[in-house]
Amino acid sequence: MEKIIIDTDIGVDDAIALRYGMLTCDVLGYTCSYGNVAVETAVKNCKLAMSKYGSNIPVFKGASRPLSRKPLPLSTHIHGKDGLGAYYDNPFDAEAPDAVHFIIEQARKYPGEVNLLTIGPMTNLALALNLCPELPKLLKRVISMGGAFGTDGNCGNMTQFAEFNIYNDPEAADLVFASELPLVVVPLDVTHRILITDKQIASTNDDFMVNISAFYIEFSKKFEKFAGMCVHDAQVVSYLLYPEKYKTIDTRIAVSTSGYTDGQTIRPMTDYNVPDDKFKGRPNHTVCLDVDVDFIRDSMLETLKMK
Repeated sequence: MEKIIIDTDIGVDDAIALRYGMLTCDVLGYTCSYGNVAVETAVKNCKLAMSKYGSNIPVFKGASRPLSRKPLPLSTHIHGKDGLGAYYDNPFDAEAPDAVHFIIEQARKYPGEVNLLTIGPMTNLALALNLCPELPKLLKRVISMGGAFGTDGNCGNMTQFAEFNIYNDPEAADLVFASELPLVVVPLDVTHRILITDKQIASTNDDFMVNISAFYIEFSKKFEKFAGMCVHDAQVVSYLLYPEKYKTIDTRIAVSTSGYTDGQTIRPMTDYNVPDDKFKGRPNHTVCLDVDVDFIRDSMLETLKMK
């Protein structure tokens, strides 16, 4: 089994990703950050999820805010006031060891073996890079849900240009994209296509998943006219398991950090030898632009039915 760390700002679809990873991989730990919820709530939510699934996977507390800007409002209108549909009382505390040091520690302990899956803002990863410049040589790969590159009109879900995870900390994301990390980006271009209905969620017979999803599904019914949800974050696990089911390109990436396009993920759109190469010195990363929708959705649902 692949060794993984999942870095999460746990909301409803994050919780599904955590469960999917738990059933298919060797999870070393969950590192939490702000984003959908405050980092303290993320820690409590991870502990709650682990208790519901009878797991003792350790939980770690990371960044409480972006590198250099004010935090955005929390996503309570989508995920509920607690990030998990406001269904369960949460008796757990928000205490946890440091997430950034855990990422570095595990990368050094298992060089070339650890897959870091990020499904929230990239702040924890950026901080780890700053503390451990050799991190790109230690991690096996990084798979990040984030960004949008315009396929089929998928350009942003926070602004006309910016996706939520990147928009929360564009500076952190740009630092990551400028690095030599072995990085795969799973953007809205593919995640918007993996939809599961309320009936499909119910078919898992997973009470925790069904209960926390109800609030999100009501949001989808009201604002997206769909009785179900996009499972954005679970696709980092799907890519790890089935990379051949994704159509990818290798390209350099940058992030706009100001103006109308603040938070936009950008890649070169021409092969011309331009005199002012804005991407000069940046390495290639892998970006997913298409996906075998039926296979990825169905394989995930079948796995989630496992106990």
